[in-house]
Amino acid sequence: MKYNILSYLIGEGFRNVLKNKKSTGASLMIMCATMIIFGVFFMIGENINHIMSELEMQQGMQVFIKDEVTEKGITELGDKIRALSDVNKVEFVSKEDALNQMKEKVGDKQFLLSGYEENNPFPASYIVTLTDLNKSEDVKNVIDKFEGIKDIQLRGNTINALIKIANLVRIVSGAILILLVVISIFIIANTIKLTVHARRREISIMKYVGATNNFIRWPFIVEGIIIGVISALISIMLLGVSYNLISEKLITTLGANVINIDLLTFSDMFTLIIIVYLVLGIGIGTLGSIISMRKYLDV
Repeated sequence: MKYNILSYLIGEGFRNVLKNKKSTGASLMIMCATMIIFGVFFMIGENINHIMSELEMQQGMQVFIKDEVTEKGITELGDKIRALSDVNKVEFVSKEDALNQMKEKVGDKQFLLSGYEENNPFPASYIVTLTDLNKSEDVKNVIDKFEGIKDIQLRGNTINALIKIANLVRIVSGAILILLVVISIFIIANTIKLTVHARRREISIMKYVGATNNFIRWPFIVEGIIIGVISALISIMLLGVSYNLISEKLITTLGANVINIDLLTFSDMFTLIIIVYLVLGIGIGTLGSIISMRKYLDV
């Protein structure tokens, strides 16, 4: 008996979708457009989070070591730095490496550094990357207390500015996503309302003969869910086809590879997008249907 009722309610929902082709088609197009815009901002947000995470792993500080520190002391200092909880990676730069890096920077003016091979003024150092740039000052203060430290230079000032910009973009994107969800609920509610209005007499009769609100409501909820889910699936397919092409062009145009960071591929985000879109499709469809039914169930 329960199976028959369930199949009836689901069947009625599908019949409502097929019966109201014009309103359903219009809703699907508007919902797809809304969800694609939602997806664009969602993927921008995911890429910003990814880029900021990668940049934080690359940036940190350079710890310069006094010349009188022995090789054993340098090794011990490196071990102490690696043991700190907020340190991600520690890379040693010898005096010779530092001189070679300076030669590369000056390019064809290397004659300015002639004679430095015998009397190298550049100190050895450790390049320290952190798990969280916000901990830069705390880590710097701890390392500064170690013996043999000549100077510490923070390297994350530019990245900190980028993080502030990224946080602003996240806030704006979040506000836009919330607005798009509200718009989607409004679209579904109005689509279902058209169907409900056309069947208002039938609903009134069902109420008078004893049909419960849930029995009347569920076919329309199923209709809203169907519209939401179909819109979500179409949007995912369109986003999937276009995203990788656009991201490759962006990397080439903006030179993202200069900082050795790639954008996320669509497959990297696919599982998360499927979950978010299905939850949105079902949630928006259900909520929109419930909102549109309230007036007509008060008999």
